[in-house]
Amino acid sequence: MIKVENLVKTFGAKRAVDDISFNIERGEVLGFLGPNGAGKSTTMRIITGYYPPTAGRVTVGGFDIVENPIEAKRLMGYLPENAPGYADMTVHGFLSFAAEIRGLYGDARKKAVHKAVETCSLEGVLYQTIDTLSKGFKHRTCLAQSIVHDPDILVLDEPTDGLDPNQKHEARSLIKRMGEKKAIIFSTHILEEVEQACTRVIIIDRGKIVANGTPQELKSRSKEGRLDDVFRSITLPDTVLA
Repeated sequence: MIKVENLVKTFGAKRAVDDISFNIERGEVLGFLGPNGAGKSTTMRIITGYYPPTAGRVTVGGFDIVENPIEAKRLMGYLPENAPGYADMTVHGFLSFAAEIRGLYGDARKKAVHKAVETCSLEGVLYQTIDTLSKGFKHRTCLAQSIVHDPDILVLDEPTDGLDPNQKHEARSLIKRMGEKKAIIFSTHILEEVEQACTRVIIIDRGKIVANGTPQELKSRSKEGRLDDVFRSITLPDTVLA
């Protein structure tokens, strides 16, 4: 459902994404791992049409994200980094607005908002303004807007950022359940999330893919069967490599 082909993104002299290719199909939950500055968020922003690629191609549901952005974006839900929202809107107002711009009106909008609120456990803050929410509830509100239209494809940038341990567990379980019927890519720094929720893992470092496989395949590279050992071994910082 997502096809990334020879993707390159440069910012001046910096090559943030360096000729990467991968696919994501329905029923897959792809964990996108890498150290800070590896190119994870940049890649996800290109997939969602926020950044244009310098070279290469991304298709979403068969639609080129550059040539047919509206058709491609209709198929996606996107949770950006830092979970932005309109501070003076209530949670209910924001989700109703998000549903409407996704083409849902009347009873369909009410049902979609109710389901998203229930799924993300937002009942207790439904009529609070977003600026009064904790970081965790702000993140859950933005996650709710990404699923309000029940998209086939989800692109989630750090979906458990700011959540407490119970909320993290709930979010991982939700992602795993949704991944049975959708195509999901999410970035994270938490290796435990990958083992619990993902069917496949890509590790990116300095803009290049350095590993691609199931969590079990990657863990088999470590004598101790530990994913964090594998991650450290292939993403050593420049100071260590020097």
